[in-house]
Amino acid sequence: MAVTGGGGGRGSSMAADMKNITVQVITGRWFVVFASFLIMSASGATYMFGLYSNDIKTSLGYDQTTLNLLSFFKDLGANLGVFSGLINEFTPPWVVLAMGSLMNFFGYFMIWLSVTSKLPKPKHWQMFLYIFIGANSQSFANTGSLVTCVKNFPRTRGIVIGILKGYVGLSGAIITQLYYAFYYDDSKALILLIGWLPAAISVIFLRTVRYMKPVHQRNEIGVFYKFLYISLGLAGFLMVMIIVQKNTTFNQTEYGASAAMVLFLLFLPLAVLFGEEFKIRQNQNQKHSSVDDPLPEVKVVAAAAAEAENNNNHHINNKLVESRWWENVLSPPERGEDYNILQALFSIDMLILFFAGTCGCGGTLTAIDNLGQIGTSLGYPKKSISTFVSLVSIWNYLGRVFSGFVSEHMLIKYKFPRPLMFTMILLLSCVGHLLIAFNVPNSLYVASVIIGFGFGAQWPLIFAIVSEVFGLKYYSTLYNFGGMASPIGLYVLNVRVTGHLYDKEAKRQLAASGIKRHAGQELNCVGTSCYKLSFLIIAAATFAGAIVSLILVVRTYSFYKGDIYKRYTVEEEEEKKEVRGCGS
Repeated sequence: MAVTGGGGGRGSSMAADMKNITVQVITGRWFVVFASFLIMSASGATYMFGLYSNDIKTSLGYDQTTLNLLSFFKDLGANLGVFSGLINEFTPPWVVLAMGSLMNFFGYFMIWLSVTSKLPKPKHWQMFLYIFIGANSQSFANTGSLVTCVKNFPRTRGIVIGILKGYVGLSGAIITQLYYAFYYDDSKALILLIGWLPAAISVIFLRTVRYMKPVHQRNEIGVFYKFLYISLGLAGFLMVMIIVQKNTTFNQTEYGASAAMVLFLLFLPLAVLFGEEFKIRQNQNQKHSSVDDPLPEVKVVAAAAAEAENNNNHHINNKLVESRWWENVLSPPERGEDYNILQALFSIDMLILFFAGTCGCGGTLTAIDNLGQIGTSLGYPKKSISTFVSLVSIWNYLGRVFSGFVSEHMLIKYKFPRPLMFTMILLLSCVGHLLIAFNVPNSLYVASVIIGFGFGAQWPLIFAIVSEVFGLKYYSTLYNFGGMASPIGLYVLNVRVTGHLYDKEAKRQLAASGIKRHAGQELNCVGTSCYKLSFLIIAAATFAGAIVSLILVVRTYSFYKGDIYKRYTVEEEEEKKEVRGCGS
């Protein structure tokens, strides 16, 4: 009896411990990061436009200018995050996540109904509105998850932004594998998938993503490096699958196996979470042991989370009154302190960063959105065009994690300014644009890599610079204002330049062939001349952005040579003194 009872007691104890550690994981800061990984890994549907743009063009009879205008409204929606930013200033994160999930489903579901002719052919403005709403949901998902994680981990913000944005960059390849597993080769069904999948993930984690009190752990960077290694494994697997699928024919079952491996790697960070929370629990047990309360650590974690959320809600409700954001617009504080919204928007630093981002991000995004048409005009097979999109997605991810982790390492160890790395990335992007312009044999593969890497690397740098120069108080709004550079550049370089010059060349070729164009007939251009002039202009604009960004390097050089995280060190020391004072 004694033996049985003892065994049962040990079994009950182990079950209780597992329950406790599970509760601790779910209520901890690291689970917020994991939930954000999944949200971001499904929120990059706008980068997959090249896979389904031909379906839209063919089904609805669009010319290239109209298709590029549709692409502009897509990217305008994806980057016009001021609305989500302002809403997030005054509400908890779950509100913007919920709004984003509804917008995502509505926008892409309506596009799917239109392309599959389940609805009458929509007018142009209706399609523009649908794709704007669907794409704008991405800014809500980004704001709700990324801004929350940056505020929860302010001293490793470059790394946080890099890896989270990395998952967004990887999302195109992730969703592609899931799409082949679910729908095989029905490209129209891809639109349906990107309508329901991101919305479902955001709904699942609505209450998980929340603000928590920043507590700097000694091994914090080490934990993020573990996440990085897992994500690199995911990126490597996707790269192998892209190469294998390009050279062999997969059936739906084989695609299903590939998708299962992708899901396994997406959920693997949970193992890291359990390991870290177990270490935290052991440390707490050594410092605080209690016989009366069997769940002291879990209750402490839950209470801290509840207190942080309550304090945040109180802070949100009183922010407008306390901050007086309309005052001292032309008298901003020192760099690194909390600027109010207008102080930041009227800052010369912000204007320089915005112009450089407009040239750099607008140019690379123009290339990404036109990859399908570029590949077709240059005579690449359909399977290669799918490969280009996947390559962009993979290297988009690598660019994001590279600029996040490497810029953080260079900043901490060598005081290397982030704006200088931003300049270097812009110069690299010029090479990709020139490869497209001159159509070196098979150069589109290399160009896809360079452009994907360049586009991805720009975003963590822009968002980290904004947070460091202007502070975190109004980061939700300022982060999204920085993102608006992309659609402005895209409208000029994609709609007004690339789309216009493509259609002009296509009409010239049609006239030269002696064939008359019928009403509603799509325009198709063939040859190097379709995009050569456009990408020479884009390369020149990107180079101009790099030169202007050097001004920001000079202006912020002394700031980055100092201790930009000094305020957080001071705050932590003051909190420690208060704790010691209460205990004495």
